[in-house]
Amino acid sequence: MAAFLVSCAETGMERDEVLYLTRAMVETGKRLDWSEPLVVDKHCIGGIPGNRTSMLIVPIVAAHGMLIPKTSSRAITSPAGTADTMGVLAHVELSPDLLHKIVRRERACLAWGGKARLAPVDDILISVERPLSLDSPGQMVASILAKKIAAGSTHLLIDIPVGPTAKIRNRSAALRLRKLFEYAGDHMGLQLEVIITDGRQPIGRGIGPVLEARDVMQILNNHPDAPADLREKALQLAGRILEFDPDVRGGQGYVIARDILDSGRALAKMEAIIKAQGDNPETPLPGNLQQPVLASASGTITDIDNLQMTRIARLAGAPMDPGAGVDLHRKLGEPIKQGEPLYTIHAEFAADFRFACEAATKESGYRLGAAEPTRE
Repeated sequence: MAAFLVSCAETGMERDEVLYLTRAMVETGKRLDWSEPLVVDKHCIGGIPGNRTSMLIVPIVAAHGMLIPKTSSRAITSPAGTADTMGVLAHVELSPDLLHKIVRRERACLAWGGKARLAPVDDILISVERPLSLDSPGQMVASILAKKIAAGSTHLLIDIPVGPTAKIRNRSAALRLRKLFEYAGDHMGLQLEVIITDGRQPIGRGIGPVLEARDVMQILNNHPDAPADLREKALQLAGRILEFDPDVRGGQGYVIARDILDSGRALAKMEAIIKAQGDNPETPLPGNLQQPVLASASGTITDIDNLQMTRIARLAGAPMDPGAGVDLHRKLGEPIKQGEPLYTIHAEFAADFRFACEAATKESGYRLGAAEPTRE
């Protein structure tokens, strides 16, 4: 199996091979049928720390009345997956019967896909990919589409972030991947929309399950300190999904999504989903071992390395230790003075804490340019 995955990663897969692999993966497990013409879902290909839009999109879309049974995987090479972050707030390992009951009542769920036996071979392949840090385009497309088709989705939005330290580094590679998604999706009878987004830096502030869950709940509560970039991206994506609804005119989705969030309807829906799945009685806290990483000079932030921020968060213990990770204090284009904190490392265990701090000392992941001239 390892040899198969490595060879797929090294030599690539033709588009028909991706299509046949997707079909074969779907056939290894159950396929949910919701008996509805419109079942929506969203997936990001990953690679951007903190990009926890699904936990905002699902309650917004469900509050509108559309069916969105969101089954997610746990992190493969990232500091947190949607299932890891939702696991901070609620139970995510749901039996197929319970999953069905929750989705019928709430129009949504945020669950781990492994328990539902949806394309179960995918979870076996991922268990081999994880220690090898493999995530090849062909395998990724087959994995994502197989899970979504098995979950009964009819309409799917794919988010491909592009940036110098994202999984996809340039627009031409993103367009090739989009064509591969569209080819396999069309032949599997899935209505697919692929959007290319800005992947130059982490989205939101928290990197790691607890910190990312905090960001999500701040946005749902319309908290003044909520990260604006995560809120805006989630609204843009939710708006595109709402436009799958034939009753929503093109261009109106964003306004509807924003109204649902601002009115508190999205928060109420999220609370209902958490209650239905079973809330976590002991909500984990951010790791109590903390170390701020300070700017070595004054200037403006010109670059944030997604890969290095991911590495530091994982060294700190994320996602295995939910409270571990990185809390960002500065984003691209923001000014900073020497000695001010760029971000804070959180860890739960001393050894992990030491590894993460050493990595951040060698390479902070931030680049500074000249400070903006002060205007008279």
